[in-house]
Amino acid sequence: MKTDYYEILGVNKGATAAEIKKGYRKQAVKHHPDKNPGDKNAEEKFKKAAEAYEVLSDENKRSRYDQFGHAAFENGGAGAEGFGGGFGGGGMNMEDIFSQFGDVFGGGFGGNRGGSRTARVKGSNMRIRVKVTLKDIANGVEKKVKVRRKVKADGVTFKTCSTCNGQGQVMRVTNTILGRMQTAATCPTCHGAGQSIDNRPKGSDSNGMIQKEETVSIKIPAGVTDGVQLKVTGKGNEAPGNNSISGDLLVLIEEVRHESLSREGMNLHYDLYVNLSEVALGASKEIETVTGKVKIKIDAGTQSGKILRLRGKGLPSIERYGTGDLLVHINVWTPQNLSKEQKQFFKENISDNNFTPNPSKSDKSFFEKVKDMFS
Repeated sequence: MKTDYYEILGVNKGATAAEIKKGYRKQAVKHHPDKNPGDKNAEEKFKKAAEAYEVLSDENKRSRYDQFGHAAFENGGAGAEGFGGGFGGGGMNMEDIFSQFGDVFGGGFGGNRGGSRTARVKGSNMRIRVKVTLKDIANGVEKKVKVRRKVKADGVTFKTCSTCNGQGQVMRVTNTILGRMQTAATCPTCHGAGQSIDNRPKGSDSNGMIQKEETVSIKIPAGVTDGVQLKVTGKGNEAPGNNSISGDLLVLIEEVRHESLSREGMNLHYDLYVNLSEVALGASKEIETVTGKVKIKIDAGTQSGKILRLRGKGLPSIERYGTGDLLVHINVWTPQNLSKEQKQFFKENISDNNFTPNPSKSDKSFFEKVKDMFS
């Protein structure tokens, strides 16, 4: 079982952004590879701290984590190609951590690892919408979509940037009232890539990039909700340079409205209309669920407004702790156009005791039924 991200950083759930950053820096410095050479356990803890910080430092990811826990990033067991990707699962390596979070160290550990690390630039993320049905949500689904992403053109070559010598940064010295201060700034020549273009193939842009259509497989876990954002690691735009890494493909889930079922969290609702004869005599009706059609029994004397609960016929939890129910709302349809014989029948029985409303204590009020729906 994965360790809680807050626990990894040594902060509580209500921690501020500054406290989270401080907690990450403390853990990262403690388990930094330069302080623990050859220690695989320390390296793993260093990666876990970076993974926790990658989620908790992002407001949207933190909100999803607080709501769904680690399940929000597992993508139905897809590992690094889930919501958050994850460092330990293979989504990013040590170089990625230094590239993405080097500023957290404030120029100490990890910033350039003694000046020996070649700069890495990450390509831009791409965003798409994917529509899913209730059936998709109930079972989980794998969608294949076509995307046009920027990739390096065949034959493009790069050389070490002469301005920064491949570091992606240049050091600047400024005089202040406190003395001479040295700061690092992004290289103005290679824009942080550490490399400049050497050979640009025909048809590519100034960075040696072209647009290419690619089919991407997206694993959508069961139980997702409308508006959830998944991440497919490394399927965004590439970046120039031999040491660059690709951006990510961000997938926004859009739930398609069902014709007869409406969703409320894990529960589903279905309006079933029946006639007077069916509720008076009892009947068997076929209704639709997300897993197929089922038959339900309507007892004789069933009142309009009664709610039948079909347990386990709703939607699964994204955290895999259970499945919701299908709530069938019984609505008795009153005939609007009666024949002469039908009108006579009702006139003869209008004062009959069997037609006189006589609710028992077991016949719950409307508010009690609503309360039961949420219990």
